[in-house]
Amino acid sequence: MTVLEHPTNQHYDLDPRVFGLFLGETRKYSSGWYATGEETLDLAQRQKMNLVADMIHADDRSRVLDIGSGWGALVLHLADVRGCTVTGISPAPRQQEFVEQRARRRGLANRVRMITSPFETAQDLPHDLDAVTALGSVIHMPDLPAALAKARSLLRRGGRMYVSESCFRNAAIRARFNQVDGTDFVRETIFGNGELRPLSELVAAAEDAGFSVETSLDLTRHYHRTIEQWAQNVGAAAARLDAIEPGITSRLTHYLDVSNAGWGYTTKHYALVLRNAR
Repeated sequence: MTVLEHPTNQHYDLDPRVFGLFLGETRKYSSGWYATGEETLDLAQRQKMNLVADMIHADDRSRVLDIGSGWGALVLHLADVRGCTVTGISPAPRQQEFVEQRARRRGLANRVRMITSPFETAQDLPHDLDAVTALGSVIHMPDLPAALAKARSLLRRGGRMYVSESCFRNAAIRARFNQVDGTDFVRETIFGNGELRPLSELVAAAEDAGFSVETSLDLTRHYHRTIEQWAQNVGAAAARLDAIEPGITSRLTHYLDVSNAGWGYTTKHYALVLRNAR
């Protein structure tokens, strides 16, 4: 299924080489985990994927759906390192092609399946799952309670959902900064659409969907360090990036600068582990 018209594709459907140059070897487009603060970007991303796997209790019997799977870092990690059977979903056709190719090269084709579709309208999704993951993807879902309810409907009783997202620090800051130039630039120019919410709204939507909130983590400092390292990569690869996509270095630099300026002041980054239990 091809959905080139989906608004997030203007960013996520760029040439995969762009993301390889600034995201690093894993191409994981979300926060790493810095136990010491001195980790390389790739090590921090592997540590983060292990953390997520631990939090959803992933093992070789687990069936997992990764929503907004991007270039497949977590999909491939769960299949390769933890032995999970993983379905990834992304609205960008280039991402499906890229992940499937990597899965074949690594001998994981029997444990990895990719779907090209927005999650909200996706059909033929697996049910009775052990876990669902959504790293930085619910920002693109206008009807958050409905999206979380759909995710919960795919889980077995006792199954877990890991969701991490950038959030406004509180409702008052959201009202003040929701329409400023920097927010509009990230939301419209980079992502095509995106709705930052306070953590309280994310928790309320999870509870309304029937989840129990099992764990919460503040990942703000980890994402700040991740973006610092992305920005360093952009600077080091500027000529190669602009050769692939003219002007992309300037746009990425502005996006990363805007993103990192707000951490802890206007924005935070949180992770929740939700459980399908009563």
